[in-house]
Amino acid sequence: MIKNWFKNIGPGPLVAAAFIGPGTVTLCTVAGVNFGFALLWAMVLSIIATVILQEMSARLGIISQKGLSEIIRTEIKNPIFKVLAIILILSAIVIGNAAYEAGNISGGVLGLEAVFGHNALDLGDFSLNYFSLMIGVIAFILLYIGNYRVLEKALVSLVILMSIAFLITAIMTKPDLGEIFKGVFTLEFPDESIFTIIGLIGTTVVPYNLFLHAALVKEKWHKESDLKYARKDTIVAVVLGGLVSMCIMISAAAIQAQDINNVADLAKGLEPLFGSFSKYFLAIGLFAAGITSAITAPLAAAYVATGCLGWSSNMKTKKFRAVWMFILFVGVLSSSSGIKSIEIIKFAQVANGLLLPVIAGFLIWIVNKTSVLGKYKNNLKQNIFGIIILAITIFLGLKSISKVFELI
Repeated sequence: MIKNWFKNIGPGPLVAAAFIGPGTVTLCTVAGVNFGFALLWAMVLSIIATVILQEMSARLGIISQKGLSEIIRTEIKNPIFKVLAIILILSAIVIGNAAYEAGNISGGVLGLEAVFGHNALDLGDFSLNYFSLMIGVIAFILLYIGNYRVLEKALVSLVILMSIAFLITAIMTKPDLGEIFKGVFTLEFPDESIFTIIGLIGTTVVPYNLFLHAALVKEKWHKESDLKYARKDTIVAVVLGGLVSMCIMISAAAIQAQDINNVADLAKGLEPLFGSFSKYFLAIGLFAAGITSAITAPLAAAYVATGCLGWSSNMKTKKFRAVWMFILFVGVLSSSSGIKSIEIIKFAQVANGLLLPVIAGFLIWIVNKTSVLGKYKNNLKQNIFGIIILAITIFLGLKSISKVFELI
């Protein structure tokens, strides 16, 4: 039974690995510290939305045997709209992922530094962090091998490691189960919580995951009968990923300390109660969160770029490798040198704020096309859920853009 389940594991854990990055870990920590268990319902909503959209993406990949960006390029007939869509997707995903890659690698570094301390080579004004380079090399090797099965096994192992680390941390804090259930099932909007709620949903329903999932399922499954495995894989992985995020919130909420801004501070907050063990569990979790996202972000960018530009999406082609190498190089350079690409990150936030509702809209439009999916197109129930999620993403997009421009 267990052996059979492992045999049918697909890209689901890679999708979970992609959305649980250091940014998510930090945001969940801050949410738990500032609002206790009150915002757990927002994570439940995020999990449901992610499962629905990722199922559509996986179904599209299996039935069409094409990636999402490839289908968008071929299905939009108007040349002006086609060019605009390709520019928007390329700029947001490729440039956006290059900006966020620095954060992914920095998060993995933070986990290592919690145990081993800071290690850097100072070259005049330039400082080179050994851990950034190490994470970059690990990500490079796994991506360069270009074997989906090797990548899948490596990321599944890291996701399991991360899940265990954060689950143990949550259990160690001995939280109030009654308060947890109340937070899960009660819609609360504490003062000043709206941006945290937007952040929790926005950091889980990730635009590039919709591209990544459609591209990866066709590496694993090729028949219509495989849809049941893809659905099970998506539900199990996304729910597990969501539970990891909830465990981080629970850990942060269970300790009564207000000077916690990130997961490294959370480790310090737990130390008086549980000694140095908490530091190691959190360090492992943060390292795994950083390195999994550091692998999936360049991979997603490569699939998006090759699909948009009509190149081969084979992981071993020169053009495919060139895209992820660029993303990885920018991330390692920014992370190890301490460069803060504020303007690029702002641009990425604006682009992603615009992109999520646009991509969700494209996805819902495409999965309703008989010419693409035939009898596997969306049914009424799937469309109702999809439109509700689309409305939420439009709201989130407008809020994130207005927040970046400080219009509120």
